[in-house]
Amino acid sequence: MLQLYIMNLVQTLILSIVEGVTEFLPISSTGHLILVSDFLEITQTEFVKSFEIIIQLGAILSVVVIYFKKLVKNIDLWKQIIIAFLPSAIFGALFYKLIKIYLIGNSLVVVLSLILGGIVMILFEKYHKEKEKDLNLKHYLLIGFFQVISMIPGVSRAFATIFGGMIVGMSRKKATEFSFFLAIPTMLGATVLDLIKTDISVWTNSNFVTLSLGFLASFVTAYVVVKWLIKFVQTHDFVGFGWYRIVLATLFAFYILGM
Repeated sequence: MLQLYIMNLVQTLILSIVEGVTEFLPISSTGHLILVSDFLEITQTEFVKSFEIIIQLGAILSVVVIYFKKLVKNIDLWKQIIIAFLPSAIFGALFYKLIKIYLIGNSLVVVLSLILGGIVMILFEKYHKEKEKDLNLKHYLLIGFFQVISMIPGVSRAFATIFGGMIVGMSRKKATEFSFFLAIPTMLGATVLDLIKTDISVWTNSNFVTLSLGFLASFVTAYVVVKWLIKFVQTHDFVGFGWYRIVLATLFAFYILGM
């Protein structure tokens, strides 16, 4: 019984740290959680799927802490965030069951999304010319539609929103920061929806302890990553992340075939 508890603790910490590291990088946090769960032989139960969704709130809280003053004082920013959030709110409510049943937990979907996303990322960086311009609310709505694509595991919400922002005229840094901000209502909404839709029998006392630990671990890890990423994007592009996605997906595909 003790061995089982330790294994559960280790698995919880690994998944939570993976979430904290990958949530804001353009490499797909959900995709990594699914692949790591598969590698650790964690069964994709109803609770595990909910755990992978809800611990993202811990990562999101790091953004609230880091940008607290800006989020509190800037009303225009919240208008932009809400407009960009609307497409995900609508599509998430309509296709929640389809996404959770058929997409979340599907390793094949993740592998394909990582490879295709990596190729798109590399090609985008090769041909995109950064030109910053003033944006209106229609541009933020368009960024929101880019985020909808990330409902497919492996696409990466950060990837979709950052590149959507750059396409409509944001600088790399501003697009990256806006992807942080847009994550706040997006992940809060996804968590609330999951709590409403998930069978109440899933929420046992032990599961709450596991979830609390995961929340804390993802928060601490994400806090460090967000600070690092803002410095990184000021002098680097995302080509390296594109190649990382392709290599990771290829290695995992061989792992699946080897099983």
